[in-house]
Amino acid sequence: MAKAPKPDKPYDGFPLTAHPNGQWCKRIRGQLHYFGKWNEPAVAEALFKVQRDDLYAGRKPRVIDPDATTVRQLVNRFLTAKKSLVDTGELSPMTWDGYYRSCELVLDHFGKERPVTDLKTDDFESLRKSFAKTRAAVALGNQIRNTRILFKYGYDAALFDAPLRFGPHFKAPQKRVVRRGRNEAGKRMFSADELRKILAAADGQLKAMILLGINAGFGQTDLAGMPKSAIDFTTGFAIYPRPKTEVMRRVPLWSETLDALKAAFKSRPKAKATEDDRLAFITKYGAAWVRFELKEGGGVLTDSIGLQFGKLLRELKLKREKVSFYALRHTFETIGGGTKDQIAVNAIMGHADASMSAAYRETIDDGRLRAVTDHVHAWLWPADPVKPKRAKKPTGK
Repeated sequence: MAKAPKPDKPYDGFPLTAHPNGQWCKRIRGQLHYFGKWNEPAVAEALFKVQRDDLYAGRKPRVIDPDATTVRQLVNRFLTAKKSLVDTGELSPMTWDGYYRSCELVLDHFGKERPVTDLKTDDFESLRKSFAKTRAAVALGNQIRNTRILFKYGYDAALFDAPLRFGPHFKAPQKRVVRRGRNEAGKRMFSADELRKILAAADGQLKAMILLGINAGFGQTDLAGMPKSAIDFTTGFAIYPRPKTEVMRRVPLWSETLDALKAAFKSRPKAKATEDDRLAFITKYGAAWVRFELKEGGGVLTDSIGLQFGKLLRELKLKREKVSFYALRHTFETIGGGTKDQIAVNAIMGHADASMSAAYRETIDDGRLRAVTDHVHAWLWPADPVKPKRAKKPTGK
């Protein structure tokens, strides 16, 4: 019987060579070492990665427990568990997407078949270096945090018997490093002149969403999930909890914002999915503006608000690095702070307040909220009078 031909390497740069005996091999220090069968290149590569340092150093290599949890098994269990939280509304799709992308990086660096218990502190130092090559301080910190969450889940879920040691350096960058990065990147906000140009060029739903971004500090997720019922045209308020924190917001809206919302609602396309019919904003394709879909191989996040806003910025030659739709929220916070009423600004922004005073504060007077939005309006249109719709006062019988 003729022998089967030796297989090609599964990808360029694969570290092992196919040996005629049916295994993948590597010559190290003048001696051939074998790591697994031809039909299991991933397993062979994982074993090579575990043993290579010992082999190159002339030491007896470590032995792998065949029943040990692999990085691939850990990632699959973790993402499945987090997906169940997305299904119940306890975790946002964007957060799941962040976990997924971090898990991809961990798999690529360590290898799918690497036993979790084989990972040492130097492995995590190497992982951190790979993160830092392409990420600034904030993004680097996010990847490190997500990785720690992944491996903590594995220990808590009893996938391995002892918590892993990450080493002294597998931490988010120091705050001063984060501040330095932000200083180098510049301000993430728009000037009043830039916003007037943007609003003059925008129309339809996008214009209404931009106005809600600067009038109410709403971000893309806020807008994509906002129901039509959140806008009270009678009182002129948006009453809607921030999805990220579930903090209820009550925001006085400008007349410009209300007019843009009326026009957007009047021409709003019909939603394709029944569950999306309640939404205030629907794309021309009948879908939510921010969507997350789980597909084979991972999740797909579509932020049509960010895409359309970015296109508009490029047309106006206003596009700058790290200045996107979310910069409207930065702008509102910055300008609104000029009222010196941070409690009212926080209430509009939907920030969670863990202070003792917040536990006793039941409401914030509409006048304080309106003072913030009026202040931002006067900054944006300094020559125009403020024209928000005033809330009707309740009348007693």
